[in-house]
Amino acid sequence: MAKKKKRASADSASARTTSAGPARKVKAKTSAPKKKTGTARKKVASAMSPGANGQPTSIGQYLIHRLQECGLRDVFGIPGDFVLQFYGMLEDSPLRVIGATREDCAGYAADGYARINGLGAVCVTYCVGGLSLCNSIAGAYAEKSPVIVISGGPGVEERRTDPLLHHRVRDFDTQREVFEKITVATALLDDPLTAFREIDRCLDAAIRYKRPVYLEIPRDRVHAEAVYPHESKREVQSSNRDALKESLEEAARLISASRQPVIIAGVEVHRFGLREEVLKLAEKHKIPICATLLGKSVISEKHPLYLGLYEGAMGRDSVRQYVESSDCVILLGTFMTDINLGIFTARLDPGRCIYATSEQLRMRHHHFHDVLLPDFIRGLGRAKFTAPQPELPDCGGGELPDYKPQPEEPVTVARLFARINRLLDESSVVVADVGDSLFAASDLTIYRHTEFLSPAYYTSMGFAVPAAIGVQVANRELRPIVLVGDGAFQMTALELSTAVRHGFNPIVLVLNNRGYTTERFLQDGPFNDILNWNYHRLPDLLGGGWGFEVHNEGDLEKALRAAMANQDSFSLLNIHLDPYDISPALQRLTKRLSKKI
Repeated sequence: MAKKKKRASADSASARTTSAGPARKVKAKTSAPKKKTGTARKKVASAMSPGANGQPTSIGQYLIHRLQECGLRDVFGIPGDFVLQFYGMLEDSPLRVIGATREDCAGYAADGYARINGLGAVCVTYCVGGLSLCNSIAGAYAEKSPVIVISGGPGVEERRTDPLLHHRVRDFDTQREVFEKITVATALLDDPLTAFREIDRCLDAAIRYKRPVYLEIPRDRVHAEAVYPHESKREVQSSNRDALKESLEEAARLISASRQPVIIAGVEVHRFGLREEVLKLAEKHKIPICATLLGKSVISEKHPLYLGLYEGAMGRDSVRQYVESSDCVILLGTFMTDINLGIFTARLDPGRCIYATSEQLRMRHHHFHDVLLPDFIRGLGRAKFTAPQPELPDCGGGELPDYKPQPEEPVTVARLFARINRLLDESSVVVADVGDSLFAASDLTIYRHTEFLSPAYYTSMGFAVPAAIGVQVANRELRPIVLVGDGAFQMTALELSTAVRHGFNPIVLVLNNRGYTTERFLQDGPFNDILNWNYHRLPDLLGGGWGFEVHNEGDLEKALRAAMANQDSFSLLNIHLDPYDISPALQRLTKRLSKKI
């Protein structure tokens, strides 16, 4: 458990002065939706009552029951008429409903929640709600974050005469067909004879594949009762015994015969909860470990076997050279994406790789089927073999310089992230948006497991602020440090109103360079410029939070100290940067790419 920090005092509040004058403190207001009373509440309570055998008897009841069984305590979303009956059930259940400002923000929040909790859920109305979710759920699918999408829908009886109901697009199945492309399983819960089994099937798929699923419940089927008593039965997956045995034997042989093995741990080590197993394997045989950008914080970056991020030209040369000179690269749960590989500047020979994910297992050019990733990693950790123990390289401990504030100097990206690196502690979780916020964050030192969240593969702008809400809903003891460019912030900034409503306290650092930095690097033009908001005045609009304007390192120091002391509400730093200032990581990448171009 992270230790509680002292509440902000009058002294710390008085230090909140920037070049634009004193920041305003606005008292945070919290409110909660009122519970139903009278007849309406009795009706919902009755609907939530279990049957004689103790099992839920209606489709809506059963879905809520199974969500709880799967470890969910909270559901994100926005209500609408097609899902109001189910919302009534949610309100009367132990699940907490967290309202969002937009459906896509609810999806990002559920994604952030899932990355901390292991599973997330979002509940919206038909089409205008569901289709607004598509981008955030597509990102969750791409990056293997298991989010349960629950959508209300027109009633079965309403569909029979094919009316032109509001929210409808083309036909009644259009929304479900769209979600079939961005989820691993879908179901229309329109038949009490099959709905209960379909709920089980989809939830099991989310847990097994670590990807989103979609459930649509017609509004006249929420209270529909089971035709026969139903008990959930989970299908237990297992590896093919012979294939697992042979794959472990070959892996042990390849590692034993190598001179310089190295592990690259990826995002699936997060998703499948395999961190301890990977550490046991590495520590048992003294094999050094790298991580990918998407899998950053897969282990503590203070661990003695940790080398750093492997990300092609974007990473440090010492790490890149060690990995690319290895004759046995053990990739565990790693996505070989262009971002992970430094825009394809990485040089990994498949003939020297053991590549194990939830979807495939390949050793050099041999492929093994029906071997589950957890079984392979655990089996390799138990296997008896002798690995070489070469001298570990000195990878420099990061590119970020030592930091001593120079009060009158303007803030630069490199100096800003050097200061952030000193800010992090064991209660911090970094949530980075895309662009140079993400690239610069690659050099930060993350202390513990699962304390770095980003959309480092799908790279959807606007992820960070709502995902930080999901983080604090999942674990109130974690304090998000949100790194977001001004362009991405303008997309989802108002989700901070949810932080005000629930008393959350993320520290939001807006990297304000008046435009899209990464795009300026790719092709400069006025289309990359955006309006310069007074971001630090957002607390005035929302009725809560503290805002700071930062022009120099003196401003930055005062603002960060006050933000850390402020435990009661969010803090937002409007950090002015030169439009063409970029991080060391992006500089490394541009230098290598220029040689290729």
